[in-house]
Amino acid sequence: MPYLDNSEGDMLDKFIKTVDFINRWAGRCGSFLVIVLTILVVLEVVMRYLFGRPTTWSFEVTKMIYGFYFMILGGYTLQKKGHVAIDVIYEMLKPKTRAILDIISYLIFFFPFCTVVLIEGIKFAKKSWQISETSWSVFAPPLYPIKTVIPVAVALMLLQGIAIFISHIRFLIKER
Repeated sequence: MPYLDNSEGDMLDKFIKTVDFINRWAGRCGSFLVIVLTILVVLEVVMRYLFGRPTTWSFEVTKMIYGFYFMILGGYTLQKKGHVAIDVIYEMLKPKTRAILDIISYLIFFFPFCTVVLIEGIKFAKKSWQISETSWSVFAPPLYPIKTVIPVAVALMLLQGIAIFISHIRFLIKER
C-alpha cells in the first residue's frame, strides 16, 4: 500500500480536525441543554404542586429537548470514546491489533448501521415536513423539527466515525 503524499495527508488532517471541531462544538452547545431541561422540569413541578396549575406544554417540550440532547451528542460521545464498549479484552490488545479490530467493526457494524439510519431518518423527517406533522396533544407542537434532528445527528456521528476510521488506517500505515 503506497504511503499518502503530503497533500493527501494535509487534506485528511483538515477533514479530521474539522469533524472533531464540529462535534466538539455540538457537544459543548448541546450540553447546556441539561440546564434548560432542569429549569423546565423544576418549573413544571413548582407549577403543578405549589400552584396546582400544571402546564400543557412541559411534558412534550422536555421530551423534545431531551431527545435533541441525546441525539446531537452522539458524534461528540463517539469522539470521546464514551459509547458502550466491552473493554476487558480490547484493553489487553496491542494498539495495532486494536486499530485492526476497530476498522473491521466499523466496516461490518458502524457504517452499515449509520447509513441505514441516515437514509431512513431523512425519509422520516421529509414525510413529517410534507404533512406538517404535529403532536397528538392539546399543546400540539410541530414534530418535524425534532424529527429532522435524527438525520443531522446520525450524519455528525457518521462523519466522526469516518474521521476515526481514517485515523486508524493512517496509524496502521505509519506502523508499517
